[in-house]
Amino acid sequence: MKKVIVLLLGLIFSTYGYAQNDDEKQIKKIYNQALTKGKAYDWLNYLSNQIGGRLSGSVQAQLAVDYTKAQLDSLGLDRVWLQPVKVPKWVRGTPEFAYFETSPGLSTNVSICALGGSVATPLGGLKAGVVEVQGIEDLEKLGKSKIEGKIVFYNRPMDPTLISTFAAYTGCVDQRYSGAEEAAKYGAVGVIVRSMNLRLDDYPHTGSMGYGDTPVSKRIPAAAISTKGAELLSTTLKLSEDTQFYFKQNCKQFDDVESFNVIGEIKGSEFPNEIMVVGGHLDSWDLGDGSHDDGAGCVQSMDVLRLLKTTGYKPKRTIRVVLFMNEENGLRGGNKYAEVASNKKEKHVFALESDAGGFTPRGFSFDCSDENLKQVQSWKTLFEPYYIHLFEKGYSGADIRPLKDDQMVLAGLRPDSQRYFVHHHAENDTFEHVNKRELELGAASMASLVYLFDKYGVVK
Repeated sequence: MKKVIVLLLGLIFSTYGYAQNDDEKQIKKIYNQALTKGKAYDWLNYLSNQIGGRLSGSVQAQLAVDYTKAQLDSLGLDRVWLQPVKVPKWVRGTPEFAYFETSPGLSTNVSICALGGSVATPLGGLKAGVVEVQGIEDLEKLGKSKIEGKIVFYNRPMDPTLISTFAAYTGCVDQRYSGAEEAAKYGAVGVIVRSMNLRLDDYPHTGSMGYGDTPVSKRIPAAAISTKGAELLSTTLKLSEDTQFYFKQNCKQFDDVESFNVIGEIKGSEFPNEIMVVGGHLDSWDLGDGSHDDGAGCVQSMDVLRLLKTTGYKPKRTIRVVLFMNEENGLRGGNKYAEVASNKKEKHVFALESDAGGFTPRGFSFDCSDENLKQVQSWKTLFEPYYIHLFEKGYSGADIRPLKDDQMVLAGLRPDSQRYFVHHHAENDTFEHVNKRELELGAASMASLVYLFDKYGVVK
């Protein structure tokens, strides 16, 4: 009896070892292909340098749709198509201008940019006194008597003690999104928000903002000020409370226009009705060229399908790349994709998003059951040779979240985040700040995770 048990255990361990060996070989092929013949960097070069910033509803966004569809067509996928989606069209207009004035004729220029979705200032610009606050909660403490007729200056910085820069971002981004809506309730005439950036520099960072149910006639203009400008303005206000701030911006909101999600797929050989998604968002803000946010995620996701094909892997399940439109100022693409999937009763089992920059990959965060997380953690040894070590529960991605149900696994690529907010939504989010090898390592890591989930399936 003991001999039988020993033989059975030996058979189990040898089978497991063989499977591990097969997985090691396939993942090695994926990394080798990505690092020697990867296409992500070339695709990103074109998106960034030939097309540029791809704000929803813009000509550049449409050029990006056309280009990425053509590239997916060239890969020989089983199907490539465009999914129509209505998106907002907000236009920045001529560059913004701002200064603060400590006494008549004595002024200092500062760098600002309109927040996405903001209304314009009056034609001649807006000039008023300034009230500095550390967050929305300070408005109630000050009250209407101290805010009415003033420009509210939100100056809460990102917390530098948080190692996760995304946690630091989350801790103060409410002042950017809701700052104008809340300040208008107290009679403010405009808002200036410290840029979401841990570094001191002269780049203002844009981003989405909203007015909630504020009537159009009561909406006030909102702009971001660079971190250096914020420090200078704050210091000046301590020395001179009567400082006046002037800014002029010419942005405008138009009617919604038609755009598209770009989708390509490889049909599954065994379970074609089980769909796995990998993607990023094709739109970007207009100040830079959107290389890290999120051109990197798009080209990595495109390369996942190419890497699986060129390494000879035949997926069991249908694997789709989805380049979502309008993540930055509306999430229309992600919501439309989930809506269509629901209407068609498609069965999605896994989705992976890359929207945290093209930096060195560190691992993945998962929105899934404990059982599926245990399965992922059992694969750690397969990723260790590539310095991928982070496998934890957490946020997946904005565009794939509308797909969530109790059976799915949602995942997000987690690159090193320390430099991300230096470039996020700013003029310096450009191609030269993306490292080719780091971008390729991210694509290979994503393809490896997709391969493993396709081969072993989701734990039910």
